[in-house]
Amino acid sequence: MTRSHLKKTLITTVVIPARFKRESRTRILDSRLNLSGVTTVFEIGSSFSSAFAFLLAPKFFLRGRETIFLSMRHRILLSFLVLIICESSLFAQSKYDLSQFGHETSDFIKQPGKWDGGDWLKLGVMSVGSYVLIQIADQPARDLILKDRSYLYSVPVETGRIWGELYSPIVLFGAFAAHSLMTNNHSTRKIAYEIGQASLYTGAISLIMKTAFGRARPFMNEGISSYHPFSFSDDNHSFPGGHTATAFVLSTVLSRNAGPKWLKILAYAPAMITPFSRIYEDKHWVSSCFFGGALGYFVAKWVVDIHEKQDKQDPSTSSTQLFNISFVIN
Repeated sequence: MTRSHLKKTLITTVVIPARFKRESRTRILDSRLNLSGVTTVFEIGSSFSSAFAFLLAPKFFLRGRETIFLSMRHRILLSFLVLIICESSLFAQSKYDLSQFGHETSDFIKQPGKWDGGDWLKLGVMSVGSYVLIQIADQPARDLILKDRSYLYSVPVETGRIWGELYSPIVLFGAFAAHSLMTNNHSTRKIAYEIGQASLYTGAISLIMKTAFGRARPFMNEGISSYHPFSFSDDNHSFPGGHTATAFVLSTVLSRNAGPKWLKILAYAPAMITPFSRIYEDKHWVSSCFFGGALGYFVAKWVVDIHEKQDKQDPSTSSTQLFNISFVIN
């Protein structure tokens, strides 16, 4: 049997039946889901799955002799936009839809033009603080952690890393969005929206700054003052700390929406571990984590503030705080 004949046989016996089975299952599901609203959810879910799979597929861009790899973190950042689009389609008659996201994103971009003295002071403190830490803390901290690497895969270090990974906001976004869909709960819808929105804004700013500064990561052994402006290499994306920024976005959104004071404080526990984790893993400098944490906090704070202001203006859609735990004993 020739190779071409074998290929045709495999296509006939494997691909076509598989395709027929998938099409049959789709027709059956469509007939069973021919109910108001349910078919829409199914179609959106299918579209989201396809789009998400496409965004996570390996992509390469050629620029002369340089091959630039679009890393997983950047594709996940793009997938957040897909998540918000899908959620807005499901909540088309509610708050927190795509139209609102567009208006708020436009307002967010214009914010520097509206800043007052207090806002510029915050940016100044972040910048000066980072510079001071570069001079007095970055190298000593690295020298200290390199003396003992036995805790590299310990629970605290891994916990801090995982909390700052970009799949963590996606998991929390999905969980709160699913809950709001099943229960029509305004509070969890608000949290899902704020996690996605603040993560997108923070991720975009971090990516722009990482590329523009091109600061070498500690493990590159190039020192505290090595910069490669407009570098697309992840090895030169140390400033600001992306994991720490993401961690503080999550913790700030959860803390601001929590009820009990102790839970508001507890929400920041994993975010406080994340910078220590990244420094110990030799992926970031102290100064980079400081700036990243402040960036994530202030962006998330801005996002939550505008929604709380809107809820006060429209009491009919105001959200109740989450995590007020009660027990009913019969």
